[in-house]
Amino acid sequence: MTVATEPSRIASGPLATNYDAALAVGEARAAASTWAATPLRRRLQVIRSVRQLLGDDPSAVAATVELPWRRSSAETLTTEVLPLLDACRFLERAAPKLLEPERPGGRRRPFWLFGSKLEIRREPLGVVLVIGPSNYPLLLAGVQIVQALAAGNVVVVKPGCGAGRAARFLQSTLDRAGLPDGCLRVLSESVEDARAAIAAGVDKVILTGSSATGRSVLHDLADQTTPATVELSGCDAAIVASDADLTLAARAIAFGMSLNGGFTCIAPHRLLVAESVLPEFLSRLSPRLERVEPVPLSPDLELRLERFLDQVEHHGGRMVVGARPRSGSCVPILLTDVPEAMLSELADLPVPIAGLFAITDDQDALRRIAEFPYRLGLSIFGDPERASVLAHHADVGVVVINDMIVPTADPRIPFGGRGASGFGVTRGAEGLLELTAPKSVVLRGGTFRPHFDPVEESDTRLFATFIRAAHGSSFGLRWRAMLNLVREGRARARRSGTIDR
Repeated sequence: MTVATEPSRIASGPLATNYDAALAVGEARAAASTWAATPLRRRLQVIRSVRQLLGDDPSAVAATVELPWRRSSAETLTTEVLPLLDACRFLERAAPKLLEPERPGGRRRPFWLFGSKLEIRREPLGVVLVIGPSNYPLLLAGVQIVQALAAGNVVVVKPGCGAGRAARFLQSTLDRAGLPDGCLRVLSESVEDARAAIAAGVDKVILTGSSATGRSVLHDLADQTTPATVELSGCDAAIVASDADLTLAARAIAFGMSLNGGFTCIAPHRLLVAESVLPEFLSRLSPRLERVEPVPLSPDLELRLERFLDQVEHHGGRMVVGARPRSGSCVPILLTDVPEAMLSELADLPVPIAGLFAITDDQDALRRIAEFPYRLGLSIFGDPERASVLAHHADVGVVVINDMIVPTADPRIPFGGRGASGFGVTRGAEGLLELTAPKSVVLRGGTFRPHFDPVEESDTRLFATFIRAAHGSSFGLRWRAMLNLVREGRARARRSGTIDR
């Protein structure tokens, strides 16, 4: 579900053309070394200034999002603006510790490397291309931009369809906050610009989009072995256990299906409900879904939804809540008796629709989750202790227990999927570190370097004795090996001429 919007009236300059994509990458590349050398404290000052500028007039920020399924500015403020500002504050507080050089202590060093000191540095990658989505243009692309900048990278952004105005607004705000020229460039919304930027040479790509888009981008990146973090389609499950608070579960799932007009990557599309409570749960969920206002559909999306519902009917599925789309709009739809594999089509069908399935036990739920290709997120409703065990075994990227979607906006959470839902994470400490390259620097003190001496067959006993002394299964074995090690070591030293015979 996408829509074109006019360029921002507050942004400086026109949106980039296809020709400008390579130029934008070149300008970012020219600014990369200077920004990477900028002290972290100064980089975080820019991010703090951005947070404060956005916080001064949040309604103006929300006004940059013009999407047909967004029903109110209040929803934009709560789903995008507030989480983005909290993500900035997280970086201000956490980045200094996360990005400082790590110096592992000597106790973790192998004995045979005594005298060496290790420092692990986190260095920026260079030019990061952010290919943003259209459903949450401020939050998702915004967090990726500020994380990349905090890590010392420069950024080129290809906004999602209809998201250009929000991206240009973020660029103008960063300019006002003191970001040096060239450190952030915004392309047009065209797919061609993303491909042109990749061809121009970038150092990492962060993509939020469909599985089809992910495959296409990864194909383009393969020739240049450019790394990527890809958050792709979701068709998430919600488990309603037999001991769940059914009213809470119904409220949560109705909220998840209606949030942002159903256009949320971790919206619930597969409801796995314990068969013992299924009738009661349905009686509580149905009236809530029936009160949700219709969401507008583009002609293309309406046609795709109609075709999907035709296939559902052909395979014996039934609509137990909702109705066929009409007059370019859609109400929430709940289906039953649908082959679960069919619901994979909902991964790229951004409408409020879900399938209802009875499960026999927890193992049945886990099996269904593991066998489904899209494994972005999971919500579990039930006893917290039991749900925690389920969460441990579920092969998904993020699990929320007794809640829906909102907790995943926590800036501490690394967010990413598994299977067809992509790989890598954004946000959180792990998302920040994914935007750096680790560099190990080893310093060896003194002059004792026995490993420089040639290794001969006669040294076999020495090394075998050392391995037993370091890793033997019993204290007695290790102690005897340690005594023998002294003798073997002196013998090798005599052979090499290190000590007198």
